[in-house]
Amino acid sequence: MTTRPVILTCGDPSGIGPEIAAKAWETLGARVPFVWLGDPSHLPRGVRIREISHPSEAETHAGTALPVLPHEFPSAAIPGEPNLQNARAVIDVIARGVDLVMRGEGSALCTAPINKKVLKDGAGFAFPGHTEYLAHLSGDADVVMMLACDALRVVPATIHIALADVPNAFTPEVLRRTVRITHRGLQKDFGLENPRMAIAGLNPHAGEGGTMGREEQDWMIREIAALQQEGYAVSGPTPADTLFHKAARSKYDAVICAYHDQALIPIKTLAFDSGVNITLGLPFIRTSPDHGTAFDIAGQGAASPASLISALEMAARMGEARR
Repeated sequence: MTTRPVILTCGDPSGIGPEIAAKAWETLGARVPFVWLGDPSHLPRGVRIREISHPSEAETHAGTALPVLPHEFPSAAIPGEPNLQNARAVIDVIARGVDLVMRGEGSALCTAPINKKVLKDGAGFAFPGHTEYLAHLSGDADVVMMLACDALRVVPATIHIALADVPNAFTPEVLRRTVRITHRGLQKDFGLENPRMAIAGLNPHAGEGGTMGREEQDWMIREIAALQQEGYAVSGPTPADTLFHKAARSKYDAVICAYHDQALIPIKTLAFDSGVNITLGLPFIRTSPDHGTAFDIAGQGAASPASLISALEMAARMGEARR
């Protein structure tokens, strides 16, 4: 049986995306076949490539060359120098990648980093980022962001908002929605029949009986009990400062965190170079390296492919679990 490859979108070609794609292929080869979707002229000189016309050809060639599904861009890509003329093509590559995986021609989508300002200035990109655009392309799916490595999975219930706004944004409805989407994702994409989720408290010491904040006492304990009654294997609210050491991590499959840094500090401490960004709730699998375009080091050969390699490997494993 032919293995459907992971589809890797090129991201911003002036960033580190092309060079880490080449380095990832040199490491993975045929072990994790993937297709690079972009303009072949943007790849580093010297990398062996094989232009293909359909993703199904990737498995045949991945051992000897990087399979490339060509997508023409209007302009050259100079490392470290964002080019607004290429913005529309970057967006179109994402849409093409989604179409391929939605039609079953790829097992998963892995997205190289984009720069939102470049896309907005160059093509009027109207979305806050990749995740929102992917949700739009898939019919406005209800999604959450997971950050994962071999040692930890975390899901922030609120993401890119000021800390002062978190108590109002982190509501019972948001917690329930996050738990349900995460539960389905852990079942479908990680093969966990009854996933265990720990809920981090919002306040220090999970409020310590209401002396350090009231959210735990006023609604979190009640909502977690209700979720347990529905059959979800959830626990908490647990003080965030006791959730992430090795012994604690053995007791759950993922942590639902109240806000951005509560989730990202532990994952980046454990796996700064190899963490993976995953979007749960889409009708297809999507992973991404947990870093940006890094224009400042693009083209210098200094960019590490570790996070992209992890993202491609995780996408392939998730694709197998879902299949």
